[in-house]
Amino acid sequence: MDPRNDIREFLTTRRARLTPADVGLPDFGGRRRVAGLRREEVALVAGMSVEYYVRLERGTATGVSESVLEGLARALRLDDAEVQHLHDLVRAANDGASPSRRRSRPRTQAIRPGMQQLLDAMHGVPVVVQNGRLDVVGINSLGRALFSELFDSPRQPANFARYLFLDPRAPGFYRHWEDAAQQIVALLRAEAGRHPRDRELSDLVGELATCSDPFRTLWASHDVREHRTGTKSVTHPVVGDLDLSFEALDVSNERGLQLIAFSAEPGSPTSDALRLLASWTVADAPSPEGDRIDTPQNPASKKPPK
Repeated sequence: MDPRNDIREFLTTRRARLTPADVGLPDFGGRRRVAGLRREEVALVAGMSVEYYVRLERGTATGVSESVLEGLARALRLDDAEVQHLHDLVRAANDGASPSRRRSRPRTQAIRPGMQQLLDAMHGVPVVVQNGRLDVVGINSLGRALFSELFDSPRQPANFARYLFLDPRAPGFYRHWEDAAQQIVALLRAEAGRHPRDRELSDLVGELATCSDPFRTLWASHDVREHRTGTKSVTHPVVGDLDLSFEALDVSNERGLQLIAFSAEPGSPTSDALRLLASWTVADAPSPEGDRIDTPQNPASKKPPK
């Protein structure tokens, strides 16, 4: 991934979605040769010269000040996630000129035992810990039961993006697959801005772009998104339809990790289904004598306990 090229594509796609009326400029009609705002219109609203904006859109980010980025954010109507992404891209482009800063910090591949112990104590809530590449690096038993199909693949660690775009069962699991796909790609695009030299991330993006036309189209949009709160509507192979709320929390002592907890409205059918799924996971837990009934790879092959 090339930060300079990403700056160009990001700014181009942001101005393409706006019209002069969106930013308070008159539209004198006539045929416009470009979609959205012209470069000179962006420069006018951002309070900079056209020449300077053109340099920025070509990826020349050396010495860009905070006030310039604020002007761009205002002109292009960027939301919080997009503003952060723009800062990340500029920082990455400037880091590229400093060889001593090119080496990225190794990513966390597993959580600490104490963190896993905490996840295991959360019996009634599906909980997942993921890194920026959307690898699952920690999960409790109910989370594993909820996302069981992720763990069928011999490719490890389990990865939400790879499952959603490459597993033929994913459109049946995510009831709003298109929305889930947009969110997944927006999260990966934001991560690419933060860590453009992450080799494993580049390999993942390359694999998905090669094997999935929808991914390739969404990746070209350069949309980014934060992952803090929202809903997931899924169809589980054992307990059926689930409408889940989620909250995502950064793991403060592990850089780049998020803990995501899913819940259901009390008394709802989803709440009942989660309790049923939880009872199924308890049936597979180790006995006091240390014996264990192994959880099948595909929970659809096993009916939940009566």
